[in-house]
Amino acid sequence: MKLSKLSLAFCLIGLAYRSAYASVAVTANSSSYASVVNGVPTATANSSSSVVTDAPSGVARAPAAPVGGVPPAVAHGHAVVVPSPSTVRENMTNSKDLGRARSAIAVLVAGLIVGGAAALIFGIGFIWFILRIKRKKGSKVDEDIIFNGEFQNGMGPRKFSFVQIAKMTRNFKAEKLGEGGFGAVYKGYLWDLDAHVAVKRISKASKQGIKEYASEVKIINRLRHKNLVKLIGWCHEKGELILVYEFMANGSLDSHLFKGKSLLSWDVRFKTVQGLASALFYLHEQGDHCVLHRDIKASNVMLDSGFNAKLGDFGLARLVCHAKGSQTTDLAGTMGYMAPECVSSGKASKEADVYSFGVVALEIACGRRSVEPKFEESQVSLVEWVWDSYGNGRLLGAVDPKLRMHFDVKQMECLLMVGLWCVHPDPNSRPSIRQAIQVLNSEAPLPDLPSTMPTLMYGAPIGYGIQASEPCFSTHPITIPR
Repeated sequence: MKLSKLSLAFCLIGLAYRSAYASVAVTANSSSYASVVNGVPTATANSSSSVVTDAPSGVARAPAAPVGGVPPAVAHGHAVVVPSPSTVRENMTNSKDLGRARSAIAVLVAGLIVGGAAALIFGIGFIWFILRIKRKKGSKVDEDIIFNGEFQNGMGPRKFSFVQIAKMTRNFKAEKLGEGGFGAVYKGYLWDLDAHVAVKRISKASKQGIKEYASEVKIINRLRHKNLVKLIGWCHEKGELILVYEFMANGSLDSHLFKGKSLLSWDVRFKTVQGLASALFYLHEQGDHCVLHRDIKASNVMLDSGFNAKLGDFGLARLVCHAKGSQTTDLAGTMGYMAPECVSSGKASKEADVYSFGVVALEIACGRRSVEPKFEESQVSLVEWVWDSYGNGRLLGAVDPKLRMHFDVKQMECLLMVGLWCVHPDPNSRPSIRQAIQVLNSEAPLPDLPSTMPTLMYGAPIGYGIQASEPCFSTHPITIPR
């Protein structure tokens, strides 16, 4: 920025100098022309002062009277005007005066150019300095507003400069671990920890703005659990929003389940469900505040080098009181994982998080996404298809065929039943995450579910200006936009 301003200043100086030089040249030429006309010695062959050389001897005969008071001199048949001594003295005086005038003009122009250039450079420098101070103050104010001094005790995530971030990621040319609507995640290396990290660079076009960014940093700073992705640091500089996480060597759960990165064994899958349930139990019941994640899905479940599950991405998370356990917010989440009542009312709650957990549990057991538009109509919705299989007495028919029956039948039935229990259309009929864990650990009996999936009718979403109604049972199926 500074270099571009200086370049502009030098261009303006060059233009001013060129204009002044042109003015001096025009003045000098005009003066020179005037001196010739008014008596500067001039040699001519056809002037009126020339004489006729008609004498036989070829000697010129001078005219009877001089022209203009200047006696002519004759040489070699040509007349030359010889100025008088007074005229010579006058012309010399005029030449000296002209020289002094030219020098004075040159000095004046040079002074104006140098003074103007200095003033211009000083002005640009002053403006740049003021803007830089304001930008620094603005950035500091933003950070104070965003983080409210939460990290001044030196605990939790650390602040990185943009230069440090660029060094970690080789100026963002390192391996790209993933990319989505929020931006991109790069693999980086933190030298002082001698460890790889995941650098999340939030896109300027992303809907995740400064509010979501600040929420993610502040909320995850409060959390300490083995099944949560650890936030190492953050960077808010030069208009960039960047988060630095611990590196998860085996990537996201969805890359294994849906993208063929590897075939997860049954033991790994069941351990993943247990780890995710443990993380959600910590968020809902074990912290100082209840944390509503609001975006639990397979792509936000990460696997470390030992295939231990860790929940990440707290950009949509909210803190609520344990007694309240819910909060009315704007519609947020991922279709296919959002509870029906969230679409209707925009109400985030523990029950809505449990619904999302149930969808992920069914995806792990069945090896397919929650919504598959290319499947036949009866199988497009994973939840409806599994519930239909349960009602027809062929629950194990929904199991991922890639497992080739290499799984614990009792655990598989337990996982599928818990998944259906969690995605019950009625939020009041869903278990708490504590109850779900007890069933998964065989500490409580399997739930008693209806053979037909209940259907509920909800009001239109709040975002359309119609007040949401309380859910009520209906014999007509509900269509939820996905």
